[in-house]
Amino acid sequence: MAVPKRRVSKTRAAKRRTHYKVTLPTPVKDKDGSWKMPHRANQTTGEY
Repeated sequence: MAVPKRRVSKTRAAKRRTHYKVTLPTPVKDKDGSWKMPHRANQTTGEY
């Protein structure tokens, strides 16, 4: 079984994790011109 030879430092682990960023979903314009979040039903028309 593969075992690390040395302990990974906190700094090195944090540098590796810098690419794991959370991005907020961007609103999309609906058919009626209103903005809504993706994969959500429209509040006015009820369409998905």
